[in-house]
Amino acid sequence: MSAESGQNPRPRKLAWPLQAMPLARAIALIYGFLIIYTSLNPFDFNFQNGVRGLAWLSAPLPRFIPLFDVVANVLAYIPLGFLLVCAVFPRWRRFLALFIALMSCALLAGVVESMQTWLPTRIPSQTDWWANMLGGFIGALLAVPLGPQWLSGSAIRRQSDVWFGLNWGAATLFILFPWAQIYPQSAWLGMGAWRQWVGGGDWGTFVMNQTLREGLITTSCWLGVGLILSLGMRAKAPQWRLLMGLLGASVLIKSLFTGLQFGDEISLAWLTTGAVWGMLIASALLWWAIQWSSSTRLWLGLACLTAMLLLVNLFPDNPYFALTLKAWFQGRLLHFNDLMKWVSFIWLPFAIFWVLQNQFKTRFSKGPI
Repeated sequence: MSAESGQNPRPRKLAWPLQAMPLARAIALIYGFLIIYTSLNPFDFNFQNGVRGLAWLSAPLPRFIPLFDVVANVLAYIPLGFLLVCAVFPRWRRFLALFIALMSCALLAGVVESMQTWLPTRIPSQTDWWANMLGGFIGALLAVPLGPQWLSGSAIRRQSDVWFGLNWGAATLFILFPWAQIYPQSAWLGMGAWRQWVGGGDWGTFVMNQTLREGLITTSCWLGVGLILSLGMRAKAPQWRLLMGLLGASVLIKSLFTGLQFGDEISLAWLTTGAVWGMLIASALLWWAIQWSSSTRLWLGLACLTAMLLLVNLFPDNPYFALTLKAWFQGRLLHFNDLMKWVSFIWLPFAIFWVLQNQFKTRFSKGPI
């Protein structure tokens, strides 16, 4: 008997299908609209200013080019270039896909710069356009070497199925959670600041230990979020490790955007003693609590999120947080901050609606076997 026909044949290399990824096309389209929104908002055009739409092509370069503007324009188009390469796969691949992604980014950036000509609060320039082109080129260059398992989304879908199954709501909440923390909060993970609608409590001259308050907010929020998200994961998924990875990604993203908004010197100013202890305590409790039954995790998670909302909306804020907001120069990321503010507001209601709807469906869909 030959070696090839023995009981232990050489394993064959897995052949990944050359299939399209509709999700990449949808996300690329949505991301393109987000770029248009953040670049042209509030859409107060003045078409009678006497300036041609393509005047920025022949205009001289500005005397001062802020490094922040260049970096922000580069970073904004990196995801778009990456997504466009995935979106055109498998019809166009490698350098042809790179060229299509680059030209698409150039066209979008050119249209945006031309439209900014008629916005009183914007100054279009070749610098922004070239920075956008560079970002799109970097993003596309990162995607070109990837194999078909990534460009087609097969590996991502298989891994998502291993972790979440068909719970797309849980996967969406999992992805959006770090971005919901970008907008400045009175305490780390203090989502759901709805004071302008519900009104805060009048505590007069009451003085509260802010370290204790921040620790309680962080503990209750992270424990509640972890329990809620664990309900959308499969039992065999590494739930605690996934949640710890999510927490680490949230800390990293929060630090990066805090540095962009306030300056590198205070990029970790939000990471207070109460926030650190809150994450440690909640993570330890979460490791123990995710082993409980689904109904217990559901009600405990909702109770924790309710406690967090009470602490955020009814108890007085840290006075130093109010002083920090006054010094916040929103002009750097004005419209992006506005978008992230809404993500922070709606994440919690969406999570509560999803978990209750999912629990209702699970309970009443079980029929006699």
